[in-house]
Amino acid sequence: MAWLNELAPILILLTVVAIVLARLPSVEGVDHTAAFRKRRVLNWLPLGLTYAFLYMGRYNIKVSQHAFGDLNLRGTELPPSCKDSAASMASELCTPLMTNPDFAFIFMVGTWVYGCSFIINGPLTDRMGGRFSILAGAGGAAVMNLLMGVMTIKALDGGEANQSIRDNFRYIMSALYGVNMYFQSFGAVAIVKCNAPWFHLRERGVFGAIFGILISLGIFFAFDIGYMIINKLPLEMVFLIPTALLVIFWILDYFIVRNTPGEAGFEDFALGDASQAAGEERLGAAAVFKLMLKNPVIITIACIEFCSGFLRQAIMQWYRSFAKQTNEVLNLKGDFVYENWGMLLCCAGILGGVFAGIISDRVFQSRRGPVAGILYAGMLVGALIMTFAYKTPMVGGIVIIMSMMVIGVHGMLSGTASMDFGGKQNVGTAVGIIDGFVYAGTGVMSLVYMFILPDDSNPAVAGDPNNWIWWPVSMIPVSLLGLVLASRVWNAKPKAIKATDS
Repeated sequence: MAWLNELAPILILLTVVAIVLARLPSVEGVDHTAAFRKRRVLNWLPLGLTYAFLYMGRYNIKVSQHAFGDLNLRGTELPPSCKDSAASMASELCTPLMTNPDFAFIFMVGTWVYGCSFIINGPLTDRMGGRFSILAGAGGAAVMNLLMGVMTIKALDGGEANQSIRDNFRYIMSALYGVNMYFQSFGAVAIVKCNAPWFHLRERGVFGAIFGILISLGIFFAFDIGYMIINKLPLEMVFLIPTALLVIFWILDYFIVRNTPGEAGFEDFALGDASQAAGEERLGAAAVFKLMLKNPVIITIACIEFCSGFLRQAIMQWYRSFAKQTNEVLNLKGDFVYENWGMLLCCAGILGGVFAGIISDRVFQSRRGPVAGILYAGMLVGALIMTFAYKTPMVGGIVIIMSMMVIGVHGMLSGTASMDFGGKQNVGTAVGIIDGFVYAGTGVMSLVYMFILPDDSNPAVAGDPNNWIWWPVSMIPVSLLGLVLASRVWNAKPKAIKATDS
């Protein structure tokens, strides 16, 4: 029942958030019936939980990294003698199945596939609808997680028949993870596309908070539940359990989720965003791309989110690796942050999303730029402090606070601004462009870190904290760039798009 104890703080926090959101005064000029609000919750809740479980089937590659790294090319545990750096590369007995560069390569392939997929999946979602996309994403990701689980079983088989799989494990997992990330890329596009017709412009800050909560729950499922699976069950189950969950939620989405209020038996309503005028012809995919790419606000938001992608994953993917590999010097591995990483990221993300969403709608008149600017200023300060404090016990608290800020930005821009400036017809393409830039930033981070972070195949190098200095330093210029870009959209608000615009 340990997972219940870990989940308790999140449930308490979600209860408080729900009470706060329920007590907010109604938005002036937006009046929904109680029946509509209930059906809207019924629409976004299974959709959002599917998105959260997609995260579980996305970051399980990170969760499994060190479990694979503790095994060698014979599928057995690394002998204690391998801690001697002179022996670490001597034979396949001391060659890890997955090293830091291996993980960085696999993650880079996946994130770049994800980032490029918006070219196909954004327009496809605008044409086919968000319900189609969540079904495609969940179904495809379930299949690819199943295949990664099968490859894990084979890699852990010490027999000679599977030696080629172990020898080429980096490339096999890169291929499977890349295809997985293609299907994963449907998730954010689907959830924003589905929810755009259900939320008025002036309600979307609150939806941004909800989006941040869903991201945060996904992070909790991925990390804390994922590590619990690895500690208690065979390693392949970290891939097979998300497979089963995605299949269950695929079925729920099929029967419950609807693209618009009209499809659910309610009246569609004016959204106050950049939707086309009623009755005008839908733009083709090429015209929508042209329109979006000519929109300086969309492109600026996408560039801000490029920075978010770099920073968010620089923290999420590498803090535990840093703590584990430098543990003999810094003794961070057993501290509260390390042991409760997923829970703390979840709580930080919820707080960041709710803070960003409420102040956007209630303080800044549904403008998203000021919120991004405030949070990026905090990110810059955090990166500067971390550069001097990363070798102290303060580092855990710093990265959690920075995670709160960057998840708040991500939920506000990818989950909310994309609705505002894309409009319900073009939101799939808009969020595709924005989320594509997020993962382009993550891909750049993975490529950079593949070269600047220490290779743990040499434990003496990876165990020296001085060799990790570029981890926090690299976040400073990216945070500064995000702050400058956010200041450029401080006053941006959407205007209606006409189908004749070009």
